[in-house]
Amino acid sequence: MNVKNYLLILILFVTIIACNTGGTNADSIEAVEATEQATDQHKAVVKEILQTPVYSYLFVEEHNKSYWVACTRQEFFVDQTVYFMTGLAMENFNSKELNRTFDLVYFLNEVTFEKGEEHMHTHAAPKGMVKEAVKAEIKVDRAEGGITLEDLYSNPQNYKGKIVKIKGQVVKYNEAIMGKNWVHIQDGTGSGNDFDLTITTQNSVNVGDVVTFSGTIFLDKDFGAGYIYKVIMEDSELLTEL
Repeated sequence: MNVKNYLLILILFVTIIACNTGGTNADSIEAVEATEQATDQHKAVVKEILQTPVYSYLFVEEHNKSYWVACTRQEFFVDQTVYFMTGLAMENFNSKELNRTFDLVYFLNEVTFEKGEEHMHTHAAPKGMVKEAVKAEIKVDRAEGGITLEDLYSNPQNYKGKIVKIKGQVVKYNEAIMGKNWVHIQDGTGSGNDFDLTITTQNSVNVGDVVTFSGTIFLDKDFGAGYIYKVIMEDSELLTEL
């Protein structure tokens, strides 16, 4: 075999090896992507359980890492395996029921007990974050120069991005979540499921107070982890009526 033919064979051999290697790398990338997609659901083992009247706080271990998660209260047991998608991360979250501040806790949208299970799950979020309103027997007069909840919900696009004034009775209140206080008010107006407004503010109120707030209306506000408000009033100020 002369040198020219030897070089041609050598080049062909190297090319074949390179092509095969390239194919293997591509397959590996696809395999990794498929694995990542398949493992979007976390699998963890419960190591500690703290129960409150509303929530279950679980200290879980996953791949030698431990952290806190929370979900709507239900029965768990130590060393139980649970599955869940990534939740809403809350730093320095204070639980008044437990008289404890968590450096970091993930509030989960669902918890399942079998991989890929879709039906046996619980929904959770810090109080005030998810709208689970019950219409109360309330009748509050419209604030002077303000609007009612019926006005707002009948034409929300008309108020998008605008500062409005709304008067109502506080039906739910939670402090210091994501650096804000969360207020739910009703005024007796509205229909269907549109009778309760969530307001974020730095002001403090009490359940049962009749209050007037001025704030900016936002539509479809997404706080992540599936917590989307169709209508919410943000950057709100509590007004003092004479």
